[in-house]
Amino acid sequence: MRSFAGRDILSLKEFERNEFEHLFEIADRVEPIARERRNVDMLAHKTLVTAFYQPSTRTRLAHEAAMHRLGGHVTGFSDAKMTRAGDFYQESIKDTMHMLEFYGDVIVMRHFDQGAPHEAAKWASIPIINGGDGWGEHPTQILTDLYTITKEMGSVDGKSILAVGDHRMRTMHSLGYSLSQFDAEMVILAPEEMSPLPEFLAELDEKGTNYRIVDHIDEAIETTDVIYMEPVVQPDYTKARQEKQEVYARTDAKYQVTTEVMKKAKGSSIILHSLPRRDELLPEVDDSRHARYWQEAYNGVVMRMALLSSVLGVWE
Repeated sequence: MRSFAGRDILSLKEFERNEFEHLFEIADRVEPIARERRNVDMLAHKTLVTAFYQPSTRTRLAHEAAMHRLGGHVTGFSDAKMTRAGDFYQESIKDTMHMLEFYGDVIVMRHFDQGAPHEAAKWASIPIINGGDGWGEHPTQILTDLYTITKEMGSVDGKSILAVGDHRMRTMHSLGYSLSQFDAEMVILAPEEMSPLPEFLAELDEKGTNYRIVDHIDEAIETTDVIYMEPVVQPDYTKARQEKQEVYARTDAKYQVTTEVMKKAKGSSIILHSLPRRDELLPEVDDSRHARYWQEAYNGVVMRMALLSSVLGVWE
């Protein structure tokens, strides 16, 4: 297994199964710290730099909370407009990273340009963690989600995962790549204009991901173990920010999870959603035995604790 110490976490495309399992094991070790709401001194002499060129609630705050739980420090920015990267100067990623590498020990970056964290990693002498890059990937979210499935269902192996939503999204890409390392099925459900691109499906074929495509949630709901949801009414992830519109399209029923839909589901199935949500996942489902998206959010802190401590060399 490749060492995590000092390593950039940019993509799950080349992750191997033992690397997933290693991070899950580390997450189990640090989870009691989060559960007991303690702060320890594991990373007391380390600093996390957040470089968020796009809005974020969970990804940014989960990394920051993880760093605080481990006793580390946090600096950075959550709005590029307040930096020289977002004003008159439009400072390059190269120059920005050359500065940030002096301010901390690891950088987590979210950017509206696909590949921006990869570009950052060329210039920074400290590890870069991809917090989501345009339509590219979102590795820390899918690590969180697979860890959640493992904790809730025992294993990812043997599971049928119904992935509902916009399949151009970064989470869907990371999920598809990851499932090549498990004996699991990915069931793809998306509007035609949001279907996975042919080149992405070709990559899944090459990697050996077991997948099939359906047209309606009813085609898969009865056999699904995990309903993995993303919105089909989406902002443009190639833009830094989009303000709220006055009128939004409504989610078509065939991409929507409701209490009525879940009556057809397996009693043991779980629902995951990286959030935020709109009307694709109604609040009426929140109190059902299937809902695990709040546990998923909690596990987001735990997984970032595992990842940060690994990248910063604690477990070497």
